[in-house]
Amino acid sequence: MDRNQVMRWVDGYITAWRDEDADGVERLFTEDAKYRASPYEEPEVGHQAIKAFWLDDAGEVFTAAAEPFAVDGQQAVVRVEVRYGEPVRQQYRDLWLLKFAEDGRVCDFEEWAYWPGKPYTAGEE
Repeated sequence: MDRNQVMRWVDGYITAWRDEDADGVERLFTEDAKYRASPYEEPEVGHQAIKAFWLDDAGEVFTAAAEPFAVDGQQAVVRVEVRYGEPVRQQYRDLWLLKFAEDGRVCDFEEWAYWPGKPYTAGEE
C-alpha cells in the first residue's frame, strides 16, 4: 500500500458512510474483517456486524477530513477529523489503524477517537 491507495480507501469509506451505503462495507472490508470503534471494545466481526454498526448512526450530518500519518507495507495510520451536525454539535479527532489485505480491502480497523473536553489521563474525571 502507498499513501494514495490508503487515501482512496479512506475516501471510499467516507463516501459510503455519508451515503449510508451499507453495501460499501463489502467493497471496503474483507468478509471476516474486525472493526473496533475503540481499542478496548470487542470488535464487530464480518460484513453483517459492520453494516449494523454503521446503520446505527444513519442520518447524521457530518464533515470529515483525513490525512495519512504513516504507511508501512499493508498497515496505515490515518488522522481523521469529523464534525457532526450543522451547526457542529460534536467533533472528534481520530486515529484509524488500518491493516489491509492483499486485495486492498481492510481486514482490521481500529479507531482511537478523542473529542474536546474528554479526559486523556486515567486520573481525570
